Amino acid sequence: MSSDLDSFHEYLRKSKRILAVCGAGLGASSGLPTFRGAGGMWRQHNAMELATPEAFRNHPGLVWQFYSLRRHYALQAKPNAAHYALAELARRRPNPQFLTLSQNVDGLSNTAGHPGKSIEYMHGSLFRVRCMRSWCRYERDDVMDPITPALKVDEGDVERTVGTDELPRCPECKTGLLRPAVIWFGENLDPQTLKRINQYLSRPYQDPVDLCIVIGTSGTVFPTAGYAGKVKEMGGKVAVVDIDCSVRPEQAKDENFADWLFEGDAAELVPKMLYPIIGDLQIPETPPGNVNSKCCD
Repeated sequence: MSSDLDSFHEYLRKSKRILAVCGAGLGASSGLPTFRGAGGMWRQHNAMELATPEAFRNHPGLVWQFYSLRRHYALQAKPNAAHYALAELARRRPNPQFLTLSQNVDGLSNTAGHPGKSIEYMHGSLFRVRCMRSWCRYERDDVMDPITPALKVDEGDVERTVGTDELPRCPECKTGLLRPAVIWFGENLDPQTLKRINQYLSRPYQDPVDLCIVIGTSGTVFPTAGYAGKVKEMGGKVAVVDIDCSVRPEQAKDENFADWLFEGDAAELVPKMLYPIIGDLQIPETPPGNVNSKCCD
């Protein structure tokens, strides 16, 4: 593995098709808590265990309070330089030359103006809601904070009970509660999203993906974690960007897997890595995107 930026730049200039795979580390400089590190606790609850269909069925008020807090934080946050750098790369190398796969649900890539045709939101969006009934197809964008008065964020984060009758209900079927349109543990990814990604990776072999840039993700959640390996199988190269590479899985530390390993804040590293294509990055005072527009299309 190498941390040589010059050799990476040389390969980047020659790359015809590029894939970026992004996780929570992309938004670290935006100040968003991941709820997965440091024990993943929220109040006295394991945040990981709240992100399940079973938790919503059994404790919908608790789960909605957790997601209302996440929505509140995300609406206060601003995209960082890494979001803007990827958005600029997408404008200069539009799909099929470049595609971003984001595991984030915070809407910050959208707010940074990342072109919708050049990004796939693998895990949905905090700012889209849908009916919990499997037979009801109701779904909408929603950026209200709070989505209902009972879910107003308490700055003291005091434990309280929110009744089912105080939660947002589906206006179409009238019987189901609305839930965040995110992919929970135990749920399948959207098959149409997976189909589009596989089509991107499966273009004629004379036009393979040359480079995969893995940014701020542990590389443990599949199928997303496997896409970098597919690029390697096609003869491409992989660059890994992480705030702390010492805690990455063995696969990502394997010198036969990662060709470059850059340790540090993605907001500092990604603009430098993409400089040969995007040049000096201009970050607007007012973000060009808007979470009021669709976050997951």
